[in-house]
Amino acid sequence: MTTFDDRERAFEAKYARDEDMAFRVSARRNRLLGQWAAAKMNLTPEETDAYAKAVVQADFEEAGDEDVIRKLLGDLLAAGVEVDDATIRQAISEQTVEARRQLMESK
Repeated sequence: MTTFDDRERAFEAKYARDEDMAFRVSARRNRLLGQWAAAKMNLTPEETDAYAKAVVQADFEEAGDEDVIRKLLGDLLAAGVEVDDATIRQAISEQTVEARRQLMESK
């Protein structure tokens, strides 16, 4: 093996780890967003768990966060919660930080 081959493998391994971590952060963030929204809608603990899972599933509809934003915005407005796009985007930002913190602590 050459040094170049070793470096290539190292970069590939780092990329795979980074992608795995990004997926985990996104999934954890979406669960936290579901819990945040459920609290605003005054859902029961059982409903909160189911709703958090539904938010995680919503993220698989398309690339990016727009599918999650649409779900949260629609559900919150349907429940009579006064919320706007900016509020949800702020919650996404805050929950991303929290998800990353939780994952770093669990290692």
